[in-house]
Amino acid sequence: MYTKQNLLDHLNQLGIDRNGTLLVHSSMKSIGHVEGGAETVLDTLSEYMENGLLVLPTHTWSYIKADNPRFYIDESPSCVGLLTELFRKRPGVVRSWHPTHSVGALGKGAHEFVAGNEKFDTPCARESVWGKLLDHKATILLLGVDLRRCTYIHGVEEWLDIPGRMTDEHETLYTVLPDGTEIVVPQRRHIGHTSEKYSRVEDVFLDNDVMFKGKFGDATVRVCDTVKMTDLLIPILKEDPALFS
Repeated sequence: MYTKQNLLDHLNQLGIDRNGTLLVHSSMKSIGHVEGGAETVLDTLSEYMENGLLVLPTHTWSYIKADNPRFYIDESPSCVGLLTELFRKRPGVVRSWHPTHSVGALGKGAHEFVAGNEKFDTPCARESVWGKLLDHKATILLLGVDLRRCTYIHGVEEWLDIPGRMTDEHETLYTVLPDGTEIVVPQRRHIGHTSEKYSRVEDVFLDNDVMFKGKFGDATVRVCDTVKMTDLLIPILKEDPALFS
């Protein structure tokens, strides 16, 4: 059974910048048995990043749609795993207002980081949190999951306007604030299942030091550099826009 100290040691071994920005995609069950369970994992990540910014996706794309259009910031559960759902409820965590691709953020500059995401009509606009990850030169930790769960790559595809990635039409969705105020947020959506093909660049990422592998508990983790990832992906996708088709 892993203790909090064991997990802190694993993060130290990975060499992640404690003062930077860290986005975590996760699978709790991949970590194995942890004393204190999921809360200990979140305690570990929060303590390690206490002088930086910790970000977890709190997405709702699986059920916030035209026939169920209201995203409640305080109430709508995350659809991307146990750790993300527990994280969004923690003291100090602020959630962005995007109706389908929100994140929770904790730490340095969290409010500024999540601000304004309801202004964009796509999930991963360059000016949204997904683009701010690049501006922050953030690290992405894929904890027990692989590149197929890396939302950031959706962002790069969006910024390049790769054909066939977004609906042409908008859905009328609403972000509902804690005081009941409703904000209309028209949305285009991702189409197809391109993320299932993102592992096609795994070897390229590893060979070019964009990503390396390590361990966190029992989980295999992939640690990605957003700047290097973007610099590598852009020319690849410009040359072959259908790479993930």
